[in-house]
Amino acid sequence: MSLFSQLLGFIAIFMFLACILYVLFGQITVRKLRKNPNTKDALGLELASGWDIINVAQVFSLPRSWTKKIEDSRFSFMYANASILYENTNKFDHALGCIFYWLLTLSGLSGAFLVLLNYLGIFSE
Repeated sequence: MSLFSQLLGFIAIFMFLACILYVLFGQITVRKLRKNPNTKDALGLELASGWDIINVAQVFSLPRSWTKKIEDSRFSFMYANASILYENTNKFDHALGCIFYWLLTLSGLSGAFLVLLNYLGIFSE
């Protein structure tokens, strides 16, 4: 088995875990936030179905100073409102969102980088 295949398998496992956490985070946390009248309009712009799940997870993953800058920007309507979400969630929701977001982001970027390296011929024998 080549090094490329081993790395691809390793990244695929992390992508599969990210998919599982996507569903869990959506069902546990975001579903609760969608039902709450105070938070249902604070989940950010939903570009595609389920994008608000990623918006909420991003709030719990980025430093608060960054989310405050996002809230003050002209494009704040695209992102979830961090201050409202922190008031209506608990530590478990924060941890689950953070783990999900970074696993999704790092596995996606790693997969794209691996494909790029393969295209450039780094893994050719």
